[in-house]
Amino acid sequence: MQDALLADLLTFTRDGEWGNGEPTEGFSPALVVRGTDFERVRVGNLDTLPLRYIRSDILERKTIAAGDTLIETAGGTKDQPTGRSVFISASVVGAAKFPLVCASFARFLRPDPNRIDSEFLFWKLQDEYHSRRMLPYHVQHTGVARFQYTQFAGNYSLSLPPLPEQRAIAATLGALDDKIELNRKMNATLEAMARALFRDWFVDFGPTRARMEGAAPYLSPALWPLFPAHLDAQGKPEGWEVSTIGDEVRVVGGSTPSTKDPELWDGSINWATPKDLSTLAAPVLLKTSRSITAAGLAKISSGLLPVGSLLLSSRAPIGYLAIAEVPVAINQGFIGMICDKRMSNVFAWLWTLENMEAILAKANGSTFQEISKGNFRSLPVIVPSAPVLHAFDAIAKPLYERIAKNERESRTLAQTRDLLLPRLMSGELQVVEFNSQKAEHA
Repeated sequence: MQDALLADLLTFTRDGEWGNGEPTEGFSPALVVRGTDFERVRVGNLDTLPLRYIRSDILERKTIAAGDTLIETAGGTKDQPTGRSVFISASVVGAAKFPLVCASFARFLRPDPNRIDSEFLFWKLQDEYHSRRMLPYHVQHTGVARFQYTQFAGNYSLSLPPLPEQRAIAATLGALDDKIELNRKMNATLEAMARALFRDWFVDFGPTRARMEGAAPYLSPALWPLFPAHLDAQGKPEGWEVSTIGDEVRVVGGSTPSTKDPELWDGSINWATPKDLSTLAAPVLLKTSRSITAAGLAKISSGLLPVGSLLLSSRAPIGYLAIAEVPVAINQGFIGMICDKRMSNVFAWLWTLENMEAILAKANGSTFQEISKGNFRSLPVIVPSAPVLHAFDAIAKPLYERIAKNERESRTLAQTRDLLLPRLMSGELQVVEFNSQKAEHA
C-alpha cells in the first residue's frame, strides 16, 4: 500500500453555492444538493432538490459531474455529526433536469483517476465518518457544527492499495448497496400494488361499479361474485357496513418512563418513538433505537404491543406509519392499533394511508398538531363482507410479507457492508478472501 494525503489525490475541489430563488439575467438554473438530500440523491431521488439560479460563470466551474463525491461541511446533530458524504453516479447526473451543484455548506471532491478510484474514495470517507475519526475536525461555530474540511484534507493520510484492488473493494461494497437499493425499489412497487388494490376495491368500489354497468369481469371467477352488484343509498356496496376505526381495532397510546431512573432503561424490550419510523425505507419496524427494562414497561399502561401492531405517529409530525415486526412498547407520540378483530393489520395499514387527509383534519393543538385517540377512534370506516375481507387479505398480506422479508434482507446486507467496510479499508480482509468465504457458505 502507498500513503497519500487526501488533498494530493484530488484534481480539484469546490465549495458550494446557494444562488438566487428567482431568475436573474446572467444566472442559470441548477438543482442544489443539501446535506439533508444526500440519502435521497444516493438512490436517484432528485424530486426534493430546490431549483436555484447560479451565476453562469460560477455554475460552469461548480457543476457536479459523475464520479464526484460530495461532503457535508456544516450541520449535523449530536447523534449524526457533519462530514457525511455521497457518491454522485452517472445515473444521478443523467436523471437531473438541470446541472447539479452542492449547497454552500458542502463541497465536492473530484479525485485524480490515475491515483484513486472515485468510488473507493467515497467508501474510504464513509469509513472515516462511521469510525468517527473525523471528530477532531469538528468545531462548534455560532451554534452550528462545522467540519473543517481543509485541515482534514491536508492532514488525512490514506493507505492506498493498487488501483485494481481499489476497484474490487468498491465493487464489493457497491454490490451490497445495489441489492439494498433493488429491495427498496421492489418494496415501493409492492406497496403501490397493495394501495392500488385497496383503492379499487374499497375506495372506488371498482368491482361493484363494473357489475352495475354490466362490464366484463376483471377479477377471477372466484372473486367476482363476492362483490355486491349495486350501491346502496349511502353510495357504498350493498350489505357493507359503516363502522368506526375504534370499533374495528384496539386503539392504544403510550408513554415515556422517567429518564431520570436508569433502572427503567437499556433493557431488552424495544421502545419506539416516531423518530424510529422517520428513517424507515418501508413500513416495517424491525428495531428501535432505545430499549427499556421490565420495570420501565410497567410504567406504560398500554404494555407491550404484539408483533403485527400498526403504529401511527400522532404528532410532530402526524403520519409516520409502520407495522411492528417485533414486540414493542411505544411513547406518547403514537396511536397504536392492535388488529385482533375483523380488520387485519394490512387492511388497517392501507386504510390509514388512504385516509391520511381525514386524520390530519381531525388534528388540533396550539404548539403542534396532534390527533387524539378519541378523535381517531371516531373516524368512519366501511367494512366489507367477511368473504371480501378474506379475499383481500389473501392477496395483500403476501405483498406486505414480501416487503417485510426484503427489509430483513436489506438490514442483514447493511450490517454485512458495515462490518466489511473497515476491514477492507484497513487491509485486514482482502476481497479475494471475502469472495472465498462467500463461496464456502454458498
